[in-house]
Amino acid sequence: MAVHKLVLDAIDEDLFTLIAIHCTLEDYRLAYLLNKFLGITLTRKASDLDFQNGALTYSIYEWEDCKQQTIWSLVSNVCKTEDYRQGNDDSLFNVQEKITRTNHLIPEYKSVNYFLKIDNEFNFSKEKYILNSILKIPQVATAYSIEPNQLKSKDHLIFS
Repeated sequence: MAVHKLVLDAIDEDLFTLIAIHCTLEDYRLAYLLNKFLGITLTRKASDLDFQNGALTYSIYEWEDCKQQTIWSLVSNVCKTEDYRQGNDDSLFNVQEKITRTNHLIPEYKSVNYFLKIDNEFNFSKEKYILNSILKIPQVATAYSIEPNQLKSKDHLIFS
């Protein structure tokens, strides 16, 4: 009996552009400024990006450009959670300490505040135009492209 083997080489290709954005703005303000400077229409999704059964949620904005067949997604890289821990047992009063933990969607890039994911293959000039437009926003400290193949946790960037 003959054995047939299928080799799929094209599956490993990433069909999206990933841009890291460093800024201290709130997510809705950054989405507004990106809409203004890039001429897009990002809107907040009905539900946030959910990890660990609701324990970690990341805000996400999305816009589908039907003409270019492109989906733009702005996602926060930072999620802060608060836990309460029982204080010192030697105390006369029952004291609880509040602990704030910071979690990251992409742990390899902890200093990045937001990621802009563009689901489509652009030529380099289009990506450069997008980066230059983002860098024109006065509140953005810096922005740069990230090679998706180098990410260990690129599975976190699958939003659908």
